[in-house]
Amino acid sequence: MKLARRLQAIKPSATLALNARAKALAAGGKDVVVLAAGEPDFDTPEFVKQAAIDALRTGFTKYTATAGMPELREAVCRKLEKDNGLKYAVDQVVVTAGGKQSLYNCFQALLDEGDEVIIFAPYWVSYPDMVHLAGGTPVIVPTREEDGYAPDPAAIKKALTPRTRAIVLNSPANPTGAVYSRATLEGIADAVRGHDCIIVTDDMYEKLLYTGEPFLNLGNVAPDLVPRLLVSNGLSKSHAMTGWRLGYAAGPKALISGMQLVQDQSTSNASSITQKAALAALNGPTDTITAMVNEYRERRDLFVAGLNAIPGVRCRLPEGAFYAMADVRGLLGRPYKGKPLTDSLQLSEALLNDFLVAAVPGDPFGAPGYLRMSFVTSREVLQKGLTRLRDFVAALG
Repeated sequence: MKLARRLQAIKPSATLALNARAKALAAGGKDVVVLAAGEPDFDTPEFVKQAAIDALRTGFTKYTATAGMPELREAVCRKLEKDNGLKYAVDQVVVTAGGKQSLYNCFQALLDEGDEVIIFAPYWVSYPDMVHLAGGTPVIVPTREEDGYAPDPAAIKKALTPRTRAIVLNSPANPTGAVYSRATLEGIADAVRGHDCIIVTDDMYEKLLYTGEPFLNLGNVAPDLVPRLLVSNGLSKSHAMTGWRLGYAAGPKALISGMQLVQDQSTSNASSITQKAALAALNGPTDTITAMVNEYRERRDLFVAGLNAIPGVRCRLPEGAFYAMADVRGLLGRPYKGKPLTDSLQLSEALLNDFLVAAVPGDPFGAPGYLRMSFVTSREVLQKGLTRLRDFVAALG
């Protein structure tokens, strides 16, 4: 069957593919250590689940407005003002089926064929492909681990062209766990001030911070850029609601209207039941978030220390999110089963096939020679994963 040409540039999600393989092995009775998951292992808070149950029992199971329930959009506005110091009107907010849809809708509404979007590497695997699907061209700007993955303003200015329509920021970042400092954000702001591109800030990991400092959005350090800032966020990570599929975006009214138009002709509204649960989450207590962050901080410290104790492996301590981005270039070139390991893809395959450890290779994130490993699992499982990784390294020639 002949398929659309635009699909030729699209790759399956590496994280979803690896998770599927790990689950298939586990379903076959294998004791797989899954360090590939991008979702909290905590359960959704009970008060959030109860709101969904109440919605079902009261028959709140019909369509809502495409952009979401007015009261939910109002709650998003209150959250953005209270937590982020950003003021938006209700008609500047759209509720989506997950944070991924808000970004997808943005690129569909914003890009024409050949328009460019600046993306910093390492990047979340879906950014470039969502740009491709909208007919755009991803422009990848590398960042360096030794700089804390902070983008270089000079590199941003060099990447900006008359075709640049957007620049994507993600802090705390997937996959690196990097958190942009005020100075970094000010540098980015200075770099884009002379250009009219939209600034897309993906704040999905906003609540998962280990720095002791408050979360900063670009709009907090550069209020003059808020008129062209699109904030994308959701409840998947903060409230352990990955399967509920609830995201939102706030930004320029014209762009939000365009995103809603895309949604009108694709999914329509996010689930009405999920919207009621989201309303409870945004209006409810935050003690579950605090408990989750404290536990993840301890797991992070344990896991990263264990990684750094393995010869040939080096890992920077992430300031946010729940991923450890391990540098495994010290293992490449060494023989395994008589053949040298050439890249992190091959290394990841060997780990899963022979040691039953699911770790995502860095190549699909724009970080060859790295493995992304999630610490959203029990300490016992993390220790088991570290033991198996040590055994793998010991098996190398």
